[in-house]
Amino acid sequence: MSWAGPEDIYLSTSLANYLDKKLLVLLRDGQKLVGILRSFDQFANAVLEGAFNRVIVGDMYSDIPLGLYVIRGENVVLIGELDTDKEELPPHMTCVSADEILQAQRAEREASELKGTMKKRMDFLDMD
Repeated sequence: MSWAGPEDIYLSTSLANYLDKKLLVLLRDGQKLVGILRSFDQFANAVLEGAFNRVIVGDMYSDIPLGLYVIRGENVVLIGELDTDKEELPPHMTCVSADEILQAQRAEREASELKGTMKKRMDFLDMD
């Protein structure tokens, strides 16, 4: 993007400042992607290099490798630069395999659904 100069009014809202930097991208479906921003367009479509999906369940996490990854701009909720000098996660977090984290995520989702179902069944007792 050689047309953008420091005085360009759009530079402050542009992703140009984040090119070649490690980013965390939060998507509408809750996924957290980490990678190096290599390209973007006016619709905030972005290309991450060395991307991985960071899945966190309780005190466990797993980084599922994705490689070169294209993100559709309309799915982006938040983009933030990661400080490469600091640890990304607290020390109490435990790294587990992708299979373990997906199993824990599934169990957490099922427990949440069960809780919602039980709440619906008990709503008739609410006599406000």
